[in-house]
Amino acid sequence: MTRLKSLDLLALGFMTFALFLGAGNIIFPPSAGMAAGDNVWSAAFGFLITGVGLPLLTVVALARVGGGMDELTAPLGRKAGTLLAVAVYLAIGPLFATPRTAVVSFEMGVAPFTGNEPLPLALYSAAYFAAVLFLALNPGKLVDSIGKFITPVLIAALLVLGGAALLAPAGEIGQSTEAYQAAPFVKGFLEGYLTMDTLGALVFGIVIATAIRDRGVRDSSLVTRYSVIAGIIAATGLSLVYLALFYLGATSQDIAGDAQNGVQILTTYVQHTFGTYGSLLLAVVITLACLTTAVGLLTACGEYFSKLLPFSYKTMVLVFGLFSLVVSNQGLTQLISVSVPVLVGLYPLAIVLVALSLLGSFWCSAPRVFVPTMTVTLVFGLADALNAAGFSGLVPNVFAHLPMAAEGLGWLAPVAMTLLVAAVFDRLRGEPATRTA
Repeated sequence: MTRLKSLDLLALGFMTFALFLGAGNIIFPPSAGMAAGDNVWSAAFGFLITGVGLPLLTVVALARVGGGMDELTAPLGRKAGTLLAVAVYLAIGPLFATPRTAVVSFEMGVAPFTGNEPLPLALYSAAYFAAVLFLALNPGKLVDSIGKFITPVLIAALLVLGGAALLAPAGEIGQSTEAYQAAPFVKGFLEGYLTMDTLGALVFGIVIATAIRDRGVRDSSLVTRYSVIAGIIAATGLSLVYLALFYLGATSQDIAGDAQNGVQILTTYVQHTFGTYGSLLLAVVITLACLTTAVGLLTACGEYFSKLLPFSYKTMVLVFGLFSLVVSNQGLTQLISVSVPVLVGLYPLAIVLVALSLLGSFWCSAPRVFVPTMTVTLVFGLADALNAAGFSGLVPNVFAHLPMAAEGLGWLAPVAMTLLVAAVFDRLRGEPATRTA
């Protein structure tokens, strides 16, 4: 029976860390840290629960069922499960997240040197997706190419950036904004939820499982065990990065107090601390972070749709890669305006799906609980999507008066009530009767 060596397992963990660490994961914590100010650690702890804890639980849930969303959504029925999986893969893949990696890495790493113009973006995105396709077309070598080579370079650059933030802060920890004064933990918790890494975890589960099997591991229990270990390694790395970047933001109010986002905070800090070399360091960090995430997303979409449709893995990867190349040249603002409502609508579904799966041992019949609970979640997810798209007039007023509706968590109370009722009904009905021949 094939087992992974310690170095291979570490490389698998590094690969998983790199898949999750996209540009948004690097630029978001500094802005939250600056806003949190002297409440930075309370806010950071709340952020870690949803920004790291939920994705880790998703990896665990997927590992338990074999690594794919098909198994995770099985209690919903084949049609409903497939529709949900397709929506998640398309939204987190070629429709938004994959092309966004190219645009964000260009605007942060290249545009400062070339200017933010269409021609440099077109040339950069072409070269960028050529590299992404090269790596994605060889999924069996992902652990070697990403886990053993690209990720160590990324980690080294992050160590320099994070070490500088801790050892050479730009100033003292500043004052917290009004939003972080009353309940910094809750605010950080909600901000971490909005990173939407749980959707990425749903997509990456199959990549992690496939990478393990490509190393010759066939025992399902070992695949589950190694997936969980890889998730823990990734979660540890992400936590350290987030804490360092939270501190960087909290101590940068003197030099970047007028910054509107994490990009401006990071750019100002690295130029203040390293000068021109800081811009090069930031370019390396952002480009590698985006590249590894794009490879993971493209690989996951290729794996899933090659099983769903009568096309090979390589064909699907090429189609999605070229489509992402075209979409990336539409610009970041247009991408965000179209995709945010879709992602906001999908995120509650992802959270509830993972929670129900992890609690699977409590259900006598999983469909009795999954179907009503996910149906109610879908209704409120659609309401959130309409609000995010600017169509709040189409949403009944009662939705706005639900607990935590202002924070985008209005779905939580009705879904919890539905789950309770469904769980009680499931327990009263007992185990489904088995058919006898």
